[in-house]
Amino acid sequence: MEIQPVITKSDVKRFIQLPYKLYKNDPVWIPPLRVEQYGQFDSSRNPTLDHCKYSLFLLIDNHEVIGRIAAFIDTLALETWKEPVGLFGYYECIDDKKASEMLMECAAAWLRNKGMKVMRGPWSFVSQEWGLVIEGFVPSPVIMAPYNPPYYEEHMVSFNLHKIKDLLVYYMSVKEGYSIPDRIMTMTDDVAQRYHIHIRHVDMKHYDKDVQNVIDLSNKSLINNWGYTSVTKAEAEAVARDLKPILQAKGVIFAEDAEGNPVGFAIALPDVNQLLKGLNGRLFPFGWLKLMLGLPKLCNYRLFALGVVPEYHGKGIDSLLYRALCESLYTSDTLMEINYVLEDNAPMNNAINKLNAKPLRRYRIYQKEL
Repeated sequence: MEIQPVITKSDVKRFIQLPYKLYKNDPVWIPPLRVEQYGQFDSSRNPTLDHCKYSLFLLIDNHEVIGRIAAFIDTLALETWKEPVGLFGYYECIDDKKASEMLMECAAAWLRNKGMKVMRGPWSFVSQEWGLVIEGFVPSPVIMAPYNPPYYEEHMVSFNLHKIKDLLVYYMSVKEGYSIPDRIMTMTDDVAQRYHIHIRHVDMKHYDKDVQNVIDLSNKSLINNWGYTSVTKAEAEAVARDLKPILQAKGVIFAEDAEGNPVGFAIALPDVNQLLKGLNGRLFPFGWLKLMLGLPKLCNYRLFALGVVPEYHGKGIDSLLYRALCESLYTSDTLMEINYVLEDNAPMNNAINKLNAKPLRRYRIYQKEL
């Protein structure tokens, strides 16, 4: 076995193709669109790369790729966190401890050489696509959510990586009998009246303006969350561009005060992974048609983002946004996955528990001193 750096376009192709080989017989994994995977490593499509220094590595055995890993430094994160934390991600490997150790040590050595004192991951170049699944391997992952086999946890522990943070996932299923508790209905009616809050949906005719609203609200409401870094305008515009074809206006809402100033927002993405099954990551020749015909019928969603500005924390605006989303997306088959919530975000977890959402999955982020 030997480590090889990714240098050529052919190397990038082999790097991206590895999961499609490793998971080809896994009934739970949903192959992501290959064009989207290539886009993550294309600086013209992914502006996150503008503030990242990174290297990709392949593990080769008898001319066959059996593992991969990325090591990177996010300079914007370093400025925000004020800690010399390097990141690793895109980890895939056969179930072999020696192979795993070679990949991990390769990433660690690269980060050490760049002056980093801490190694943290799994992380990615995509917002909120972090962590290793350690509980809740079924059902299949939702849009933009990680997936991995159970043995990856053993790989992390064997390399003396330890837990730094868990990310929790909940769900609400109307088909399973979910309804908003009466006490939440009463409480949120009171919240809306007391603070003169009204709810509106995204204005698709003024989409760019509402994208800016999301940027401003995110950077005000989430900046103190663990692991968060400020969203740049270019990053937000790229995400907005990529998600616009699948967004449903009913799944993007704003809470506004009496003067019409946005004080909170929530975004629920239709779970297009439901439509990607069986496509093997390819839109052609017929995948695009399946997406076009299936999108309007989707009833499964991922709650992708929710934020409330600090001045309105603790006032129940988060519960009001949850309620508004549930009512907006309601059908007899609606299922919404809340993916994800930091384990120590007590206000958010308390609000979700009061809504009677059920636990579904747990991701773990690991760390190691270098």
